[in-house]
Amino acid sequence: MIESTKSRTSINAGLSMQNISHAFGKQKILSNISIEVEAGQVACLLGPSGCGKTTLLRIAAGLEHLQHGRITIGERLVAEDTGHHAPPERRNVGLMFQDYALFPHLNVIKNIGFGIKGTSAQRMLWIDGALERMGLTGYADRYPHELSGGQQQRVALLRALAPEPSVLLLDEPFSGLDATRRASVREQTLGFLKDAGHSAMMVTHDPEEAMFMSDTLFIMDNGLLVQSGNPIEIYRNPKNAFVASLFGQTDGIEGTVGNNGKISTPVGTFMAPGLAEGSRVDILIRPEGVNTREVNSGSNGAVALRVISARPIGRSSHLCLGTQSNVTPVCTIHARVPGIHLPEPGSLVDAIIDPSQVFVFPKETP
Repeated sequence: MIESTKSRTSINAGLSMQNISHAFGKQKILSNISIEVEAGQVACLLGPSGCGKTTLLRIAAGLEHLQHGRITIGERLVAEDTGHHAPPERRNVGLMFQDYALFPHLNVIKNIGFGIKGTSAQRMLWIDGALERMGLTGYADRYPHELSGGQQQRVALLRALAPEPSVLLLDEPFSGLDATRRASVREQTLGFLKDAGHSAMMVTHDPEEAMFMSDTLFIMDNGLLVQSGNPIEIYRNPKNAFVASLFGQTDGIEGTVGNNGKISTPVGTFMAPGLAEGSRVDILIRPEGVNTREVNSGSNGAVALRVISARPIGRSSHLCLGTQSNVTPVCTIHARVPGIHLPEPGSLVDAIIDPSQVFVFPKETP
Protein backbone atom coordinates (compact mmCIF):
# COMPACT_ATOMS: atom_id res chain seq x y z
CA MET A 1 0.00 0.00 0.00
CA ILE A 2 2.80 2.41 0.87
CA GLU A 3 4.47 1.76 -2.48
CA SER A 4 1.52 3.34 -4.26
CA THR A 5 2.17 6.56 -2.36
CA LYS A 6 5.87 6.59 -3.22
CA SER A 7 5.17 6.03 -6.93
CA ARG A 8 3.59 9.49 -7.14
CA THR A 9 6.77 11.47 -6.53
CA SER A 10 7.55 12.06 -10.21
CA ILE A 11 5.06 14.93 -10.35
CA ASN A 12 6.72 16.86 -7.51
CA ALA A 13 8.56 20.02 -8.45
CA GLY A 14 10.35 22.90 -6.82
CA LEU A 15 8.93 26.36 -6.18
CA SER A 16 10.76 29.55 -7.15
CA MET A 17 9.55 33.01 -6.10
CA GLN A 18 11.75 35.84 -7.35
CA ASN A 19 11.72 39.52 -6.30
CA ILE A 20 8.25 39.38 -4.75
CA SER A 21 6.83 42.70 -3.54
CA HIS A 22 3.24 43.28 -2.47
CA ALA A 23 1.12 46.02 -0.91
CA PHE A 24 -2.43 46.44 0.31
CA GLY A 25 -3.25 49.99 -0.63
CA LYS A 26 -0.42 52.17 0.66
CA GLN A 27 0.74 49.56 3.17
CA LYS A 28 3.73 47.57 1.91
CA ILE A 29 3.51 43.93 3.00
CA LEU A 30 6.41 42.28 1.15
CA SER A 31 9.63 43.88 -0.09
CA ASN A 32 11.70 42.17 -2.82
CA ILE A 33 11.62 38.63 -1.41
CA SER A 34 13.22 35.73 -3.29
CA ILE A 35 12.93 32.12 -2.12
CA GLU A 36 13.69 28.70 -3.60
CA VAL A 37 12.07 25.47 -2.44
CA GLU A 38 13.87 22.52 -4.01
CA ALA A 39 11.92 19.51 -5.28
CA GLY A 40 11.31 17.00 -2.48
CA GLN A 41 12.29 19.51 0.22
CA VAL A 42 10.27 21.09 3.05
CA ALA A 43 10.77 24.82 3.57
CA CYS A 44 9.38 26.89 6.45
CA LEU A 45 8.57 30.59 6.60
CA LEU A 46 9.20 31.67 10.20
CA GLY A 47 8.47 35.04 11.73
CA PRO A 48 6.15 36.96 14.05
CA SER A 49 2.49 37.58 13.27
CA GLY A 50 1.99 40.23 10.61
CA CYS A 51 5.41 39.85 8.97
CA GLY A 52 3.98 38.78 5.59
CA LYS A 53 4.33 34.98 5.74
CA THR A 54 0.73 34.11 4.90
CA THR A 55 0.54 36.75 2.16
CA LEU A 56 3.60 35.19 0.50
CA LEU A 57 1.97 31.74 0.73
CA ARG A 58 -1.28 33.04 -0.77
CA ILE A 59 0.63 34.63 -3.64
CA ALA A 60 2.35 31.29 -4.32
CA ALA A 61 -1.06 29.58 -4.34
CA GLY A 62 -2.60 32.16 -6.67
CA LEU A 63 -5.11 33.33 -4.07
CA GLU A 64 -3.53 36.79 -4.26
CA HIS A 65 -2.57 38.28 -7.61
CA LEU A 66 1.15 38.85 -8.01
CA GLN A 67 1.98 42.57 -8.08
CA HIS A 68 5.74 42.41 -8.61
CA GLY A 69 8.08 39.51 -9.31
CA ARG A 70 7.99 36.08 -10.91
CA ILE A 71 6.85 32.62 -9.77
CA THR A 72 7.65 29.24 -11.31
CA ILE A 73 6.68 25.73 -10.23
CA GLY A 74 9.16 23.32 -11.70
CA GLU A 75 9.85 24.68 -15.18
CA ARG A 76 6.39 26.22 -15.54
CA LEU A 77 5.80 29.95 -15.19
CA VAL A 78 2.63 30.47 -13.13
CA ALA A 79 2.76 34.22 -12.41
CA GLU A 80 4.70 37.27 -13.56
CA ASP A 81 4.26 40.99 -13.09
CA THR A 82 3.74 41.35 -16.85
CA GLY A 83 0.15 40.27 -16.15
CA HIS A 84 0.46 36.50 -16.44
CA HIS A 85 -1.56 34.82 -13.67
CA ALA A 86 -2.42 31.12 -13.54
CA PRO A 87 -5.43 30.63 -11.21
CA PRO A 88 -5.05 28.29 -8.19
CA GLU A 89 -6.72 25.34 -9.92
CA ARG A 90 -4.16 25.50 -12.74
CA ARG A 91 -1.06 25.71 -10.56
CA ASN A 92 -1.26 22.11 -9.30
CA VAL A 93 -0.65 23.12 -5.69
CA GLY A 94 -2.11 21.51 -2.59
CA LEU A 95 -3.49 23.86 0.05
CA MET A 96 -3.92 23.22 3.76
CA PHE A 97 -5.01 25.91 6.20
CA GLN A 98 -5.50 26.18 9.96
CA ASP A 99 -9.18 25.27 10.02
CA TYR A 100 -8.73 22.11 7.82
CA ALA A 101 -12.10 22.87 6.08
CA LEU A 102 -13.19 19.22 5.82
CA PHE A 103 -16.56 18.55 4.23
CA PRO A 104 -18.85 17.75 7.19
CA HIS A 105 -21.26 15.62 5.11
CA LEU A 106 -18.52 13.34 3.72
CA ASN A 107 -16.74 10.54 5.56
CA VAL A 108 -12.95 10.23 5.69
CA ILE A 109 -12.62 8.24 2.45
CA LYS A 110 -14.81 10.64 0.49
CA ASN A 111 -13.09 13.70 1.96
CA ILE A 112 -9.66 12.40 0.92
CA GLY A 113 -10.83 11.17 -2.47
CA PHE A 114 -12.74 14.31 -3.38
CA GLY A 115 -10.03 15.66 -5.68
CA ILE A 116 -8.56 12.42 -7.04
CA LYS A 117 -8.97 11.70 -10.72
CA GLY A 118 -9.00 8.13 -12.01
CA THR A 119 -10.86 4.87 -11.62
CA SER A 120 -12.41 3.73 -8.38
CA ALA A 121 -9.71 1.07 -7.97
CA GLN A 122 -6.96 3.65 -8.37
CA ARG A 123 -8.66 5.95 -5.87
CA MET A 124 -8.96 3.24 -3.25
CA LEU A 125 -5.40 2.00 -3.74
CA TRP A 126 -3.90 5.39 -2.90
CA ILE A 127 -6.38 6.16 -0.11
CA ASP A 128 -5.83 2.78 1.58
CA GLY A 129 -2.07 3.22 1.50
CA ALA A 130 -2.28 6.78 2.79
CA LEU A 131 -4.66 5.88 5.62
CA GLU A 132 -2.36 3.06 6.69
CA ARG A 133 0.71 5.30 6.61
CA MET A 134 -1.00 7.94 8.75
CA GLY A 135 -2.55 5.52 11.27
CA LEU A 136 -6.13 6.14 10.14
CA THR A 137 -7.11 2.73 8.76
CA GLY A 138 -9.90 2.20 11.28
CA TYR A 139 -11.46 5.63 10.65
CA ALA A 140 -12.27 5.42 6.94
CA ASP A 141 -16.05 5.57 7.40
CA ARG A 142 -16.13 8.21 10.12
CA TYR A 143 -17.24 11.80 9.64
CA PRO A 144 -15.17 14.87 10.62
CA HIS A 145 -17.15 15.53 13.81
CA GLU A 146 -16.29 12.00 14.98
CA LEU A 147 -12.53 12.63 14.74
CA SER A 148 -10.05 14.24 17.11
CA GLY A 149 -8.21 17.39 16.08
CA GLY A 150 -5.10 15.41 15.20
CA GLN A 151 -7.09 12.97 13.06
CA GLN A 152 -8.82 15.83 11.25
CA GLN A 153 -5.42 17.39 10.56
CA ARG A 154 -4.14 14.17 8.98
CA VAL A 155 -7.27 13.76 6.87
CA ALA A 156 -6.90 17.36 5.65
CA LEU A 157 -3.27 16.68 4.76
CA LEU A 158 -4.17 13.58 2.75
CA ARG A 159 -6.99 15.44 0.97
CA ALA A 160 -4.51 18.16 -0.02
CA LEU A 161 -2.06 15.53 -1.35
CA ALA A 162 -4.62 13.31 -3.08
CA PRO A 163 -4.77 15.28 -6.38
CA GLU A 164 -0.99 14.85 -6.79
CA PRO A 165 0.09 18.48 -6.32
CA SER A 166 3.53 19.58 -7.45
CA VAL A 167 3.95 21.62 -4.25
CA LEU A 168 2.06 21.49 -0.95
CA LEU A 169 1.41 24.84 0.78
CA LEU A 170 0.57 24.77 4.50
CA ASP A 171 -0.50 27.71 6.66
CA GLU A 172 -0.02 27.06 10.41
CA PRO A 173 -1.32 23.47 9.99
CA PHE A 174 -0.66 22.40 13.60
CA SER A 175 -1.70 25.56 15.46
CA GLY A 176 -5.08 24.18 16.55
CA LEU A 177 -3.59 21.16 18.35
CA ASP A 178 -2.48 20.91 21.96
CA ALA A 179 1.25 20.67 22.61
CA THR A 180 1.47 16.88 23.04
CA ARG A 181 -0.71 16.07 20.03
CA ARG A 182 1.03 18.72 17.91
CA ALA A 183 4.42 17.06 18.42
CA SER A 184 3.21 13.59 17.40
CA VAL A 185 1.13 14.80 14.42
CA ARG A 186 3.90 16.92 12.94
CA GLU A 187 6.28 13.97 13.24
CA GLN A 188 3.81 11.78 11.33
CA THR A 189 3.28 14.53 8.77
CA LEU A 190 6.99 15.05 8.16
CA GLY A 191 7.55 11.30 7.85
CA PHE A 192 4.79 11.05 5.26
CA LEU A 193 6.09 13.98 3.23
CA LYS A 194 9.66 12.69 3.28
CA ASP A 195 8.77 9.09 2.46
CA ALA A 196 6.69 10.23 -0.51
CA GLY A 197 9.16 12.90 -1.64
CA HIS A 198 6.66 15.75 -1.56
CA SER A 199 7.78 19.38 -1.90
CA ALA A 200 6.21 21.70 0.66
CA MET A 201 6.31 25.25 1.96
CA MET A 202 4.90 25.83 5.43
CA VAL A 203 4.09 28.99 7.39
CA THR A 204 4.68 28.94 11.15
CA HIS A 205 5.50 31.30 14.00
CA ASP A 206 6.76 28.41 16.17
CA PRO A 207 10.60 28.19 16.01
CA GLU A 208 10.71 24.65 17.39
CA GLU A 209 8.26 23.54 14.72
CA ALA A 210 10.26 25.30 12.01
CA MET A 211 13.51 23.67 13.16
CA PHE A 212 11.86 20.23 13.24
CA MET A 213 10.06 20.42 9.90
CA SER A 214 12.33 22.35 7.55
CA ASP A 215 15.20 21.49 5.25
CA THR A 216 15.46 25.20 4.46
CA LEU A 217 14.37 27.97 6.77
CA PHE A 218 13.33 31.48 5.72
CA ILE A 219 13.22 34.10 8.50
CA MET A 220 10.88 37.03 7.84
CA ASP A 221 10.26 40.33 9.63
CA ASN A 222 8.24 43.37 8.54
CA GLY A 223 7.89 42.11 5.00
CA LEU A 224 11.62 41.44 4.58
CA LEU A 225 13.58 38.22 4.23
CA VAL A 226 16.08 38.57 7.09
CA GLN A 227 18.01 35.29 6.87
CA SER A 228 17.69 31.97 5.06
CA GLY A 229 19.46 28.63 4.94
CA ASN A 230 19.94 25.46 6.92
CA PRO A 231 17.93 25.72 10.18
CA ILE A 232 20.80 24.45 12.35
CA GLU A 233 23.21 26.98 10.85
CA ILE A 234 20.74 29.82 11.41
CA TYR A 235 20.23 28.74 15.03
CA ARG A 236 23.98 28.61 15.60
CA ASN A 237 24.83 31.75 13.63
CA PRO A 238 21.95 34.21 13.73
CA LYS A 239 22.49 37.27 11.57
CA ASN A 240 21.22 39.76 14.14
CA ALA A 241 19.54 40.10 17.53
CA PHE A 242 16.07 39.67 16.03
CA VAL A 243 16.94 36.26 14.59
CA ALA A 244 18.71 35.15 17.78
CA SER A 245 15.73 36.07 19.97
CA LEU A 246 13.26 34.43 17.58
CA PHE A 247 14.35 31.00 18.80
CA GLY A 248 13.27 31.63 22.37
CA GLN A 249 14.04 33.74 25.41
CA THR A 250 17.38 35.53 25.53
CA ASP A 251 18.93 37.80 28.15
CA GLY A 252 20.47 41.02 26.89
CA ILE A 253 23.53 42.67 28.44
CA GLU A 254 25.22 45.82 27.16
CA GLY A 255 28.98 46.02 27.00
CA THR A 256 32.03 47.70 25.48
CA VAL A 257 34.75 45.94 23.50
CA GLY A 258 38.09 46.13 25.30
CA ASN A 259 41.62 45.00 24.53
CA ASN A 260 41.99 41.97 22.22
CA GLY A 261 38.25 41.96 21.47
CA LYS A 262 37.25 41.03 25.03
CA ILE A 263 34.06 42.25 26.72
CA SER A 264 33.94 42.13 30.52
CA THR A 265 30.47 41.79 32.07
CA PRO A 266 29.10 40.86 35.53
CA VAL A 267 28.42 37.33 34.25
CA GLY A 268 31.71 36.65 32.50
CA THR A 269 34.07 37.71 29.75
CA PHE A 270 33.04 37.27 26.11
CA MET A 271 34.77 37.72 22.78
CA ALA A 272 33.77 40.13 20.00
CA PRO A 273 35.86 39.14 16.97
CA GLY A 274 35.94 41.75 14.25
CA LEU A 275 34.65 44.63 16.37
CA ALA A 276 36.87 47.61 17.14
CA GLU A 277 38.00 48.43 20.67
CA GLY A 278 35.54 50.83 22.30
CA SER A 279 32.56 49.58 20.28
CA ARG A 280 29.29 49.40 22.19
CA VAL A 281 27.61 46.01 21.84
CA ASP A 282 24.53 44.05 22.82
CA ILE A 283 25.22 40.58 24.20
CA LEU A 284 22.43 37.99 23.98
CA ILE A 285 22.62 34.85 26.12
CA ARG A 286 20.30 31.86 25.72
CA PRO A 287 19.13 30.30 29.02
CA GLU A 288 19.99 26.81 27.76
CA GLY A 289 23.61 27.96 27.50
CA VAL A 290 23.89 28.73 31.22
CA ASN A 291 25.00 25.81 33.39
CA THR A 292 25.34 25.89 37.17
CA ARG A 293 27.61 24.12 39.65
CA GLU A 294 28.26 24.32 43.38
CA VAL A 295 29.90 27.61 44.25
CA ASN A 296 33.72 27.54 44.13
CA SER A 297 33.55 24.45 41.94
CA GLY A 298 36.80 25.39 40.28
CA SER A 299 35.27 25.30 36.79
CA ASN A 300 37.12 27.42 34.25
CA GLY A 301 35.30 30.66 33.49
CA ALA A 302 32.78 30.20 36.30
CA VAL A 303 31.19 33.30 37.88
CA ALA A 304 29.49 33.16 41.27
CA LEU A 305 25.88 34.37 41.00
CA ARG A 306 23.07 34.60 43.54
CA VAL A 307 19.90 32.55 43.07
CA ILE A 308 16.87 34.83 43.01
CA SER A 309 14.35 32.11 42.16
CA ALA A 310 14.27 28.51 41.00
CA ARG A 311 11.16 26.87 39.55
CA PRO A 312 10.54 23.43 38.00
CA ILE A 313 9.04 23.45 34.50
CA GLY A 314 8.74 19.74 33.75
CA ARG A 315 11.79 18.34 31.97
CA SER A 316 13.99 21.19 33.19
CA SER A 317 14.34 23.84 35.88
CA HIS A 318 14.23 27.60 35.38
CA LEU A 319 16.67 29.66 37.46
CA CYS A 320 16.81 33.43 37.79
CA LEU A 321 20.32 34.55 38.71
CA GLY A 322 21.75 37.90 39.80
CA THR A 323 25.15 39.28 40.75
CA GLN A 324 26.35 38.99 44.34
CA SER A 325 26.51 42.76 44.73
CA ASN A 326 22.78 43.28 44.24
CA VAL A 327 21.36 45.08 47.28
CA THR A 328 17.86 44.56 45.92
CA PRO A 329 17.81 41.26 44.01
CA VAL A 330 17.54 41.91 40.29
CA CYS A 331 17.55 39.11 37.74
CA THR A 332 20.60 39.40 35.49
CA ILE A 333 20.35 36.18 33.47
CA HIS A 334 18.19 33.08 33.36
CA ALA A 335 19.34 29.47 33.28
CA ARG A 336 17.42 26.48 31.99
CA VAL A 337 19.01 23.32 33.28
CA PRO A 338 17.94 19.69 32.67
CA GLY A 339 15.98 17.82 35.34
CA ILE A 340 14.99 19.08 38.78
CA HIS A 341 17.63 21.48 40.06
CA LEU A 342 16.27 23.90 42.65
CA PRO A 343 18.96 25.66 44.72
CA GLU A 344 17.66 27.78 47.57
CA PRO A 345 16.87 31.43 46.82
CA GLY A 346 19.69 33.58 48.20
CA SER A 347 22.29 30.87 47.80
CA LEU A 348 25.30 31.19 45.49
CA VAL A 349 26.05 29.03 42.46
CA ASP A 350 28.85 29.00 39.93
CA ALA A 351 27.50 29.86 36.48
CA ILE A 352 29.34 28.58 33.40
CA ILE A 353 28.15 30.01 30.10
CA ASP A 354 28.55 28.09 26.85
CA PRO A 355 30.12 30.56 24.38
CA SER A 356 28.21 28.94 21.47
CA GLN A 357 24.99 30.23 23.08
CA VAL A 358 26.28 33.80 23.39
CA PHE A 359 25.81 36.27 20.53
CA VAL A 360 27.45 39.69 20.25
CA PHE A 361 26.06 42.36 17.93
CA PRO A 362 27.02 46.01 17.42
CA LYS A 363 24.63 48.17 19.39
CA GLU A 364 21.85 49.51 17.20
CA THR A 365 21.37 53.24 17.24
CA PRO A 366 17.79 54.35 17.93
